[in-house]
Amino acid sequence: MLRAYSNIHNKWINTIGFFILGLIMALAQAPFNFSFLYFLILPLLGLYLRDLKDKKTGFSIGWWTGLGYFSFTIIWIIEPFFVEPKTTGWIAPFALVFMAGGLALFWALAFYIATWLTSAGKIRLIFLAISWTFFEYLRSFIFTGFPWGHLSYGLLSLPIIQVISWIGAHGLGLLLLIICFLPAICAPRVKSGLTIMLSFLCLLAVIGFWRSNNINPDNPKNIIVRVVQPNATQSLKWRKDKKEIFYRKLLDLTIGKSLTSPNVVIWPETSISKLLNDSDAVIKEISIAAGPNTAVVAGIVRKEKNNSRNSLILINEHGDISAIFDKQHLVPFGEYMPMANFLNTIGLSSLTGLAGNFKPGKGSRIIDGGNIPNFLALICYESIFSNYSNNIENRPDWIVQITNDAWFGSFSGPYQHLAQARIRAIEQGVPFVRSANTGISAMIDPYGRILNSIELETSGYFDAVLPDKLPPTPYAKFGELFLSIISCLLLLASLNNIYRKHFITE
Repeated sequence: MLRAYSNIHNKWINTIGFFILGLIMALAQAPFNFSFLYFLILPLLGLYLRDLKDKKTGFSIGWWTGLGYFSFTIIWIIEPFFVEPKTTGWIAPFALVFMAGGLALFWALAFYIATWLTSAGKIRLIFLAISWTFFEYLRSFIFTGFPWGHLSYGLLSLPIIQVISWIGAHGLGLLLLIICFLPAICAPRVKSGLTIMLSFLCLLAVIGFWRSNNINPDNPKNIIVRVVQPNATQSLKWRKDKKEIFYRKLLDLTIGKSLTSPNVVIWPETSISKLLNDSDAVIKEISIAAGPNTAVVAGIVRKEKNNSRNSLILINEHGDISAIFDKQHLVPFGEYMPMANFLNTIGLSSLTGLAGNFKPGKGSRIIDGGNIPNFLALICYESIFSNYSNNIENRPDWIVQITNDAWFGSFSGPYQHLAQARIRAIEQGVPFVRSANTGISAMIDPYGRILNSIELETSGYFDAVLPDKLPPTPYAKFGELFLSIISCLLLLASLNNIYRKHFITE
């Protein structure tokens, strides 16, 4: 009886411990950026898992660690439900548990496979690094994809992050895990493993410093960009008595007070409150405010037959709409309800009404800018997906993101969204410009450095010269090729070791 109680007691202590480890590890993400925590927690996790005898606990360890990590990383997920707290506030805690628990399943499966396929020892850790990376990659596209809070993003404050330009976020994530598992792989010579780990980290830091100081940009174009941030809070943005006020603020910020005449002005997502179908006069007024020879990029909702589109438009220097891009990757449960027709059929139409009725767009993301350089268009959380920037024949000169991060609140969401924009800039070697309704609007150079920005929950604008793009990065050319090659080599080596251990020795 006492032994059974002791076992249960120890099990729950371990469970809480792994949950807390996950919580602490989440502090490596923005806005805290405590990257050093990875180099403390991941080696400890490796040492524990290396000699774990009970293979069945792998799933539990992965899930509880992931639950702690994602519960804190995506805590902003509760914010949209408090825009109308009386109606949807009750959903907030369930949404957090559902999302964090679901994302933690990817970690649980990675841990389970690694502990199930391998016996205790160093091969288990190599297997874990591969399976963990694989399931993180799977998380980026399965069930529409949600690669938020990737482990490698927690390295953004370190020079190591520049390695992403060669191997991408998933490749850096794999390197991070292998390097942090070195003390456990080298056990019982843990000190030797720590020395090797630190040596690798120093080498990657040197590579990062070298890249950010020795790769020269292409020919300069001297394009001046004005980025506008109106700070229209979500609870007020669509109120009839506030729409005109926010619109006039946008016009005032577009006109500006500086003597600089920008080549292009960028407004945030859904900044034009009227439907595109009814906004001819508004478009002309915006063009006049921008001034002669100045283009405007703005977000607007448009109707096409019975479908609503979340769109980006380019108003050229003549006041005409020269390009339209419709958002292609919509937010599930926000802009549309998954399986809406099925839910309506079984009498749950009240649920489908909680989400929008938007339809995804099609076609190229590359916008022909006319008198401004061609750019890649991203709307809102499309910037969290690296594949939208890759495999592009006509490489853009810059990336433009329009977004409304008011949904994310003011604690961590906007900072993490900005961090992922910086990652995209490094991956592609092109400047990234984002206009966010309530912030954080920013001009980001091809190395992921913030050159100009507007603080969260403030209104204003800035003028900045568009940085020149770098030559195509290896990641822009080859995508996940490095990750595939390294993963296959490590997997083959691990399988060979397992075969020799379990079959040849017998």
